[in-house]
Amino acid sequence: MRDDRDVEPRLDAYRFFREEWDDYEDLYESFEWEIPETFNMATYLCERWATGEGRPALVDASSEGASDGSATRYSFDQLDEYATQFARVLADRGIERGDRIAVSGAQRVETLVAHVAAWKLGAVSVPLSVLLGPDALSFRLEDSEARAFVAHDDSLEALRPVAGDLAALESTFVVGEATPTDEEEAFWDALEGRASTFETVSTSATDPAMMIYTSGTTGNPKGVVHPHRSMLGALPAVLLGQYNLQVREDDVNRTVVEWSWIGSLYLSLYPALYFGTPTVIDAGGEFDPTREFELIDRYDVTMTGGPATALRMLIQSDRAGRYDLSSVRVIVQGGEALDRDTATRLTDVFENAVVHEVYGQTEALQFVADCTALGVGHEFGKMGVVAPGHTVRVQDPDTGDPVARGEVGEIALEYDGNPMCFDEYWNRPDANAEKVQNGWLRTEDLGVLSEDGYLSFRSRTDDVIISSGYKIGPREIEECLADHDAVADSGVIGVPHDTRGEIPKAFVVLADDADATDSMREALRDHVRSRLAKYQYPRAIEFVDELPKTTTGKVRRLDLREREGLESA
Repeated sequence: MRDDRDVEPRLDAYRFFREEWDDYEDLYESFEWEIPETFNMATYLCERWATGEGRPALVDASSEGASDGSATRYSFDQLDEYATQFARVLADRGIERGDRIAVSGAQRVETLVAHVAAWKLGAVSVPLSVLLGPDALSFRLEDSEARAFVAHDDSLEALRPVAGDLAALESTFVVGEATPTDEEEAFWDALEGRASTFETVSTSATDPAMMIYTSGTTGNPKGVVHPHRSMLGALPAVLLGQYNLQVREDDVNRTVVEWSWIGSLYLSLYPALYFGTPTVIDAGGEFDPTREFELIDRYDVTMTGGPATALRMLIQSDRAGRYDLSSVRVIVQGGEALDRDTATRLTDVFENAVVHEVYGQTEALQFVADCTALGVGHEFGKMGVVAPGHTVRVQDPDTGDPVARGEVGEIALEYDGNPMCFDEYWNRPDANAEKVQNGWLRTEDLGVLSEDGYLSFRSRTDDVIISSGYKIGPREIEECLADHDAVADSGVIGVPHDTRGEIPKAFVVLADDADATDSMREALRDHVRSRLAKYQYPRAIEFVDELPKTTTGKVRRLDLREREGLESA
């Protein structure tokens, strides 16, 4: 294990992996939060490791050389220098404490530099998926009033048609191969010649650091504001699930998901930076199992993970046997259910790894996890145990009263005094009041807490679709379809899929002059794909004469699910 006793600042509460514990209950009962009054993520994730010794922070596999396969490696020293320079750039543009800085989620060094620079300024970084279409991207940029956008070239196609309508957006920094327009600037050109000295502002642990948008599963997406302290709040569950209660000198981190979500940022990249260990990054295109095997083998990745969809694709590949995968010690999955067959086959492919499941959400990063080292390994059909520092109950979704162990109810997390939980929804006090009631954060998920402390997921209290780990709101797809001239009405539900878990299926009533053809199906898919995120389009479309409706005219998705032979959510 790394001996970082001389590294300051240091918070001893999150070094419990160094101690010996009798069992999970011993650790759970002993743990106490340690939240300093002053805390800045830039200091703890970057600056404290920038000691001039070249400690590695990122290994950029997308820059591998053609001859020897070498990759560009970025040290914490370089990361801090670039972030300092970019903080100066932003400050010169008049960006101040509390302003929002949007950042594309591509796995690139510029992405991380932008986040760290924002925190140095006391600004708020806003990660945005590179898959967002013009409507989805425009809404988030306008709602957050982002003053600057560090945009990967994958995002520019969606940004440029709407940029002129975004009153707050003053600066766009282009990352990648695209040529900037006259209204844009190349990211590295902006840093050229800038001084690498900048004094990080002093921030309270409760000051806002990041704003991550929900997937808009019920109405428009909401900006979830996380203060700097949320980073510390995530660590106990991460040390159980992602690290299996070890932080090792040879650890190398990897996640297959772009840096736009809680799972890839707070539960993978940021903890690795906190503990001073490197992360392998790859800004490539769609997920490729062979590519992941290559990265694991070449860089001796010890911890990896992603949605169950990606893990299924790994075990379905016939290429695994060609690579040395023995370095992997933990595979973690969250976001959708992990079936028994997938978990079993993963341990066959990765012979030295334990498979852990974890649970959390955008508003409450992670508070449930497996931990084989503590004797609470993965049990099929269960998500794990409640992590140290957290209190969970299962309650009646209507009354809020706790239900008995073993009974189904809504999963709720004690909110008061919990440093991991979000602070607020951006400009949505009404939504705050719905999410947090009587000191408890309502997950809107139904589950069961067993007598032995394991939490199981049963269903969702809304109509959200989880496809390849992405949460998709049916109403947003329905509203997008309604904008097409050929569509008179539509209803969307999630249907099972062997690889993706679920996919959106649209039941479409066509206008009188439209024909129900395969070309029409493809036209509707393209219509949604070009306006919303690329993962949101309905992969299955069925044309119907009419839709089941309530007396108030709302689509009865329950009836559509029953029509498909599915249990109601």
